Amino acid sequence: MNNSSVAIPKFNRWIPVVASIAIQLCLGTAYIWSVFQSYLIISPSTPDALFNWPASHGTLAYSLLLGLLTVGSTIGGKLQEKMKPGLVVVAAGIVLGSGFFLVRFITETTPWLLWLTYGILGGIGMGLAYTTTIACCQKWFPDKRGLVTGIIVSALGFGGLVFTPVAETLIETYGVLNTFSILGVVFFIVNVAGSFFIINPPEGYKPEGWTPPTPKEGVIRQSFTPSEALKTPQFYMVTFAFMCATAAGSMMIPMAKILGLQPDSGLTNEAAVAGVMIITGFNSFGRLFWAGISDKLGRKKVLLILLVIAALSIVGVSFTKAYLMLAFIAVIGFSYGGFLGVFPALTADFWGTKNVATIYGMILLGFGIGAVVSSYVVAYFSAAKAFTTAFVIAAAAAVVGFAIIALLKAPGLKAEKQN
Repeated sequence: MNNSSVAIPKFNRWIPVVASIAIQLCLGTAYIWSVFQSYLIISPSTPDALFNWPASHGTLAYSLLLGLLTVGSTIGGKLQEKMKPGLVVVAAGIVLGSGFFLVRFITETTPWLLWLTYGILGGIGMGLAYTTTIACCQKWFPDKRGLVTGIIVSALGFGGLVFTPVAETLIETYGVLNTFSILGVVFFIVNVAGSFFIINPPEGYKPEGWTPPTPKEGVIRQSFTPSEALKTPQFYMVTFAFMCATAAGSMMIPMAKILGLQPDSGLTNEAAVAGVMIITGFNSFGRLFWAGISDKLGRKKVLLILLVIAALSIVGVSFTKAYLMLAFIAVIGFSYGGFLGVFPALTADFWGTKNVATIYGMILLGFGIGAVVSSYVVAYFSAAKAFTTAFVIAAAAAVVGFAIIALLKAPGLKAEKQN
């Protein structure tokens, strides 16, 4: 048994799942940036906002958060291999909580403080907790890997749904800067409390009454090390496919409320806020639904279905208005959530669960790059009111992702060593 595992007789393996759900709910605030931006940055559709900054300042803050989330995920993956995963979650709470709390000190002349606090500290803190909780729960559920992954990451998506009205209410009462501080304190408390229950099972753990089945095609029984995974072409195919697959969602999430506030959208302000809740709600449901379905249909088949849905729905947003547009936004969230539920399970299938936190953290680099590029693409074209061009680019990226996944096969090196 290594120093990050604990043997507890008759320990209920759902306890780490419940703790992880609470932690991931907090991370869901990553998906409500459009709410914060509408109160922070003055624009034609948000004239009463706080700061007269260019929209690019907000784009950079959100891009830093998503980009540094991937860095934090990789760091968290390495740390939880060397120490108790609960300690990594405590560190996540300190970094994330501090980042959000310090946003309250931002002024008109210090946009860099938003980038440092919300963007860098917030992103690293979220990443530390994200992969650590996923990896812990996957180790407890080798028999339901896709389902438990979907449950955990769906909590993150659901967090966006929960915190959208919470943030709106707090902002109306205390102001946007104080709201960040309140959320920072909440995140710190939840992470520290949850850390006591984020513990790994003993080495070689198997659920009572469960016998590992004969490995199916695309599932590796033995675990790869991170360096071994990096030597497989599948690692780069999965990383690039992840980047392409999530382009539509990465464009839509920071723009959901802003898009709904456009004069020709046909939506009220309340409906625009509902758009944020819709995409986050379907994002959450998609993570759980598609991850569970992938246990039955297979990861590859589900990813191909999702890529088709993503391409068609982002194009649909380009040519619709009002509530039909909201329907397509919901479908984008549904497919985006599916990717974030299935790719972690695919990673464990391909390279094993022992080092899945580190390997998936590295694969998240593709997601991070795609999210940063997508947010800048949509910000650039939205400034020229050319949303359609940005969305067509996202659809093209989904087509590229489809081609990559269609050619994808599981790495065979470790399987050959078992024979």
